[in-house]
Amino acid sequence: MSEEKKVFLSAPLTDGDVTALRCGDRVLITGVLYIARDAAHARLVSLLNEGKPLPFDIQGQIIYYVGPTPARPGSVIGSAGPTTSGRMDAYAPALMEAGLKGMIGKGSRSGEVREAMARSKAVYFAATGGAGALLAQRILKAEVVAYDDLGPEAIRRLEVKDFPVIVVNDTFGGDLYEKGVAEYRRP
Repeated sequence: MSEEKKVFLSAPLTDGDVTALRCGDRVLITGVLYIARDAAHARLVSLLNEGKPLPFDIQGQIIYYVGPTPARPGSVIGSAGPTTSGRMDAYAPALMEAGLKGMIGKGSRSGEVREAMARSKAVYFAATGGAGALLAQRILKAEVVAYDDLGPEAIRRLEVKDFPVIVVNDTFGGDLYEKGVAEYRRP
């Protein structure tokens, strides 16, 4: 029998928020998310390696892996569906060590990233792929905060309300993808 629960979170996150989550929990996030993809991640990690400040305070933040389409007139943002998270795996551990608490994307994460989540008390959420137009309806405000030259891959600060995600990887080594396969494996 599944023990997954529905959780309402306010972002940014605390260690307590993150350690209370378990893989499979359904979560609605309200507050601030930042969006960034691989090109922006490379720049962020370069700044960390150089000992320079990041363009936003990463403490407790959640990064959503998305490159939104242009907004239609009167809309805050265009379609905002998740992109494959594996492209950020080379950068995620350094960002978690700097204070990142959550990541949203689609697909599985590497063992190194999952180990970094346990060390840094961070979590990985999945958003539903193919539902970018619906997810965009949960975004109340979007503004570029860094790397405007990257176009749709610029870092943006989003304000969201009841943004739906599911916990894939928790701080205790739980992995929803592995759990799902095990639960439905035929004997």
